Amino acid sequence: MAETLSSSPSRPSDAPAGPARWLGQVLLYGLFALAIGVFSHWPPYHHLGPGQALIKVSFSRVGKPVGDCRKLSDAELAKLPPNMRATEQCPRERSPVTIEVDVNGANVLSRTAPPSGLSKDGASALYQRLVVPAGEQRIAVRFSDDVRARATPYHREATVKLVPGQVLVIDFDAEKGGITLQ
Repeated sequence: MAETLSSSPSRPSDAPAGPARWLGQVLLYGLFALAIGVFSHWPPYHHLGPGQALIKVSFSRVGKPVGDCRKLSDAELAKLPPNMRATEQCPRERSPVTIEVDVNGANVLSRTAPPSGLSKDGASALYQRLVVPAGEQRIAVRFSDDVRARATPYHREATVKLVPGQVLVIDFDAEKGGITLQ
């Protein structure tokens, strides 16, 4: 016996005709666009309150080595394989980076960023937001990247006038002389 296969139409017979289908699709896309438009403007978002400004502290810095390099003796060099015979041995570990920020004489930030990496030989990174009132601010920044130094090697003081909504970035750039306020 031979079985006959009935061929089914590719479109059900009760599907709407071409123009009705297009109209339904346009209507659904329009509702979707309307929902996006409503939620992109409502509820309103203000990243700062009225009369406030923002100070961002952001840096990535490789600290100085935690110790001094030492010269290897001839006996120590003889024990090493020929491809490892460097005359000096230097520690890989880097110093953590410490930063302190004072605004109008009050300390608002005091953080230490440890070095990254398994051997603690990578860069130290920090990102911090400080919301302050707008107006004239006296800012003092102290920055240290060397645990062997007793005093902070980098220091900057400045008076800045911040308008409401302004963002001031405190960064460290050795090519520009150290601490930068932008």
